[in-house]
Amino acid sequence: MVYRSTAGAALNWRKGSASREGGECVEVAATGASMLVRDSRDQDSGMIELDPAQWRGLVHAIRNGDLDGR
Repeated sequence: MVYRSTAGAALNWRKGSASREGGECVEVAATGASMLVRDSRDQDSGMIELDPAQWRGLVHAIRNGDLDGR
């Protein structure tokens, strides 16, 4: 896990195409084999680093609607 790192400043952060202005979104950036994830509204609060298996699991859960909370 990465906390309050300034190393992310040079990364290419991307936000999902379905995100809206002012919405609650996350941003992702690739770094080597890992993916970094951070809150788009609070970019200075830190980020988490996911290895390839964790990233695939997260994407799979999102696509299946497992995290919708409905």
